[in-house]
Amino acid sequence: MKQITLETGTGAIDELLLSKVRLGIVAELLNADWLAFSELARSLEVSNGNLGAHLGKMFEAGYVDEEKSFVNRRPLTRYRLTQRGREAFASHVGQLQSLLRARS
Repeated sequence: MKQITLETGTGAIDELLLSKVRLGIVAELLNADWLAFSELARSLEVSNGNLGAHLGKMFEAGYVDEEKSFVNRRPLTRYRLTQRGREAFASHVGQLQSLLRARS
C-alpha cells in the first residue's frame, strides 16, 4: 500500500483511498452489513470489470471482506467493510481535515 506524505508533515494519506470509485465503495459499505457486487455496480454506475479491479485492491489491502455463495444456483458475491477499512477511512478523513486546517 503506497502512502503519500503531506507537505504539512501531519502524516500520510492512503493512496488507495484517493480513487473516486474506492471512496464510493467505502461510502456504500459504511452503513451496510453486506452488499452484493451487483448492487455496488448499479449504485456506483461503474462497469463490472472496473468495480472488480477496485474491490480486488481493497480486498488485498484488507479493507473489505468478500463472501461468495450460490442462490438458486446463481453465484452471489457480497462485500462488507472491515474494521481495518473503517480505520483507514477515518485516518484518511483526519489527514484531509489536517491538510485543510493547515491551509487555512
